[in-house]
Amino acid sequence: NITYLYNSGFVVEMDKYALVFDYYMDKTNYLSKLCQKYDNVYFFVSHSHFDHWNPAIGEFAQYVRKYFLSYDIHNRNSLPQEKTVVLDEYDEYKDDTIDVKSYSSTDAGISFLVSIGGWKIFHAGDFNWWHWKGDTKQNNAFARNGFVKQMKKIAGLKADIAFFPVDRRLEECCDWGVKEFCRQTDVDNLIAMHNADRQPWPLQPDFAGADKHIKVWSPVHPGETKRIEKLEK
Repeated sequence: NITYLYNSGFVVEMDKYALVFDYYMDKTNYLSKLCQKYDNVYFFVSHSHFDHWNPAIGEFAQYVRKYFLSYDIHNRNSLPQEKTVVLDEYDEYKDDTIDVKSYSSTDAGISFLVSIGGWKIFHAGDFNWWHWKGDTKQNNAFARNGFVKQMKKIAGLKADIAFFPVDRRLEECCDWGVKEFCRQTDVDNLIAMHNADRQPWPLQPDFAGADKHIKVWSPVHPGETKRIEKLEK
């Protein structure tokens, strides 16, 4: 079960585990109920921007097994040191339960590939092709080159679920990044994010190419929930 919190914030619930990504705001007070249900709760913070990192996650420390934080988050005194794992770009943490790999971003911080309970879950953070129509040609060329460079390192990635920005502020360019990401990876379920208080992504069935069959969810209202079944391959 996946529950939308806000912006790029999501909760993924499995039988034994709960994963909380980029908690910033919880308008439905979902986390306080969630944490009491699970013995294994993991928090992930992709970077230090205010709409992805909220030091208030420290309030759940008694329920949390590990906090995985990007290297650029320095004001982490609210979190217990013994439960906090700081990841650099292209870093990895692994124990008997969870495997977390980090990738670079085209903005701040990192993105995550999490393997747990037989599932692979990718959360892009702010990794995207950030093409702003009002920006200079030089800046947009720099943004494109950065995205292409990172996609070369992430191409071929396999994930049961991928969270990726589809930011409507980019107007007709909002899906450039997600289309290219899905073309070059093997993703079963795509969840659009970074779309706070905006309309759902107007998906075209062949957005990732005619040979790709990807289920898509583009939530708008905090508290929306989606159940996803793992595909047998």
